[in-house]
Amino acid sequence: MTTTRTAPKQARPAYRCTECGWTTAKWVGRCGECQEWGSVSEAGAAPSGPRTTATAPTRSPARPIGEIAVDTARAVPTGVGELDRVLGGGLVPGAVVLLAGEPGAGKSTLLLDVASKVATSGGGRRVLYVTGEESAGQVRLRAERIGALAPGLLLAAETDLATVLGHIEATEPAMLVVDSVQTIASGEVDGAPGGVSQVREVAGALIAAAKERDLPVILVGHVTKDGAVAGPRTLEHLVDVVCQFEGDRHSRLRFVRAVKNRYGPTDEVGCFDLNEAGIVGLPDPSGLFLSHAATPAPGTCLTVTLDGRRPLALEIQSLVVPSPLANPRRTTSGVESSRLAMILAVMHRHAGARLGDHDVYVSTIGGAKVTEPAADLAMAVATFSAKENQVLPQGTLAIGEVGLAGDIRPVTGLERRLSEAARLGFTRAVVPAGADVRAPASITLLPAHHLAEAVELARGGRPPR
Repeated sequence: MTTTRTAPKQARPAYRCTECGWTTAKWVGRCGECQEWGSVSEAGAAPSGPRTTATAPTRSPARPIGEIAVDTARAVPTGVGELDRVLGGGLVPGAVVLLAGEPGAGKSTLLLDVASKVATSGGGRRVLYVTGEESAGQVRLRAERIGALAPGLLLAAETDLATVLGHIEATEPAMLVVDSVQTIASGEVDGAPGGVSQVREVAGALIAAAKERDLPVILVGHVTKDGAVAGPRTLEHLVDVVCQFEGDRHSRLRFVRAVKNRYGPTDEVGCFDLNEAGIVGLPDPSGLFLSHAATPAPGTCLTVTLDGRRPLALEIQSLVVPSPLANPRRTTSGVESSRLAMILAVMHRHAGARLGDHDVYVSTIGGAKVTEPAADLAMAVATFSAKENQVLPQGTLAIGEVGLAGDIRPVTGLERRLSEAARLGFTRAVVPAGADVRAPASITLLPAHHLAEAVELARGGRPPR
């Protein structure tokens, strides 16, 4: 009798997305997780079943939560007030912060300034700054320009993960900055720097070192063309804080927002001024969004928006001119074009504004971007002012959301907005009627139920009956 031997069954190859790490048993042209085309490639055999089944001895026994010490979890200020505001008071020992932003936004300049201030805060503290994108000489030139040449600031130009860990072991820094996590690679892992496997390995090793030494770590991250953090999504889950560094490259203003924060709020925003001498925090940025014209001009209206918890006073400008085109232009800068189209339709239907044969241009001052509906009323009042070529009374602002029925709806944080307006010297505020708010004594409230009523109040006249 002849016995037939069967060859052992080979493990099926697995395919992994190089953008998000999604795996599949067969090749597909489009990732099923991030929907990216052409990013799925072969990555070896797919694992089956659990890998870790044996138990290991515990390092320390579990304790009641009331006996856990919290002194080591207190935030330590960095010396940059606007960044501390976003982080929730400062850097917590052992925390890992991911700062992402577009190229040229000023991430490296900000972190070099932070590293210098921490290194000069006293106590012989040393800060290790690892750069994988620039040479050490380039970083030193920037440090000279912004005045960040601190004796305790150590600089290393490295791209190998093992070497970076060796620098941490040798210098024992009080803070670590890695610029950027996508340029560091490990020789123990296959793949190019910035790939899914490399980013996971680098982030995991740095996070382990941070937790073991109570070492605060700041990682600089790249972003995709859509503005999202590049690399696997698990990177944002692994770190403790994720901050977005935003700003128009044609403007000096920069914002830092916390998208995720395990130690503080996520509705704070830090404002910075990026100039030739470096980057400077702006505790009071409202003046950047207001024009400083000697005489008021038609087509302008001021409002106060809330960016996180921070009230920001800004000016909205509108220009209305007769159009020679069959389809008049609707051009915006700093405001949403769809929002302007809706407000123009409400003005036409409920306030008698005939703008179908006029070009309408609406813009903000200082590169500010308005996304909340509380600026609707100011946009409508500015457009009415431009259409009638009428200047609003000095010290007037408008706050409110415009509904499709022409009604003025209440907005959140009205007291904070009015307090900021009073601090800046405003005296008249058109607000939604029925809002239970205590206004500062220096501001006269002009409550309005309807858009036509709000426009007349803003002009200084009596509301229509």
